Amino acid sequence: MILDIVEIGDPVLRRKAHKITQIDRDIRLLADDMVETLRDSGGVGLAAPQIGESIRMIVIEYPEDDSVEDSPMKTYKVINPEIIWRSEETVVGSEGCLSIPGYVGNVERNKSIKVKGLSVYGRPLKISASDWLARIFQHEIDHLEGICYIDRATEIFKPAENTEESAEEGTEPSDPSAEAAGENAAETTAAPDTTEAPEA
Repeated sequence: MILDIVEIGDPVLRRKAHKITQIDRDIRLLADDMVETLRDSGGVGLAAPQIGESIRMIVIEYPEDDSVEDSPMKTYKVINPEIIWRSEETVVGSEGCLSIPGYVGNVERNKSIKVKGLSVYGRPLKISASDWLARIFQHEIDHLEGICYIDRATEIFKPAENTEESAEEGTEPSDPSAEAAGENAAETTAAPDTTEAPEA
């Protein structure tokens, strides 16, 4: 079943999500619905708060090898995910968010991470991720803490709009993503390449 994705301004996106203590059929069905919703939206990651559920579960779907064209997709369904290691090296990349449509932002993230959690059957999971996959995991786990990428962004911009107009006007206060970004919403003088900015 395809679920509704809540957008910035909904209080659930700013709450710290509850740890899941009972993994049952309902949780597994919800995870399946989240994956279906993710595929329908064209995104790469989705956290439970984004569909209005303040619980600690994320789903991610990303190519097994993003350097290979038409690489098979790998689906992650992780309950109570926790980052247990972060590389010292960080990288800046462009991120979008299904809950903040129409905007992207430049965010610094750890290049590599290790995540632990549980499968939808309660089995322990350990996942090592680098580059874009690591970015997606960090983005989704942030959602479980009530953090949106705009809180970490050094620039927020509308990639489809004329960049000179954006630079003159700054971020548009009428848009909820700009309001939520507050002082983090920097004026855009040049729009970076956003072709690799997956929405999560």
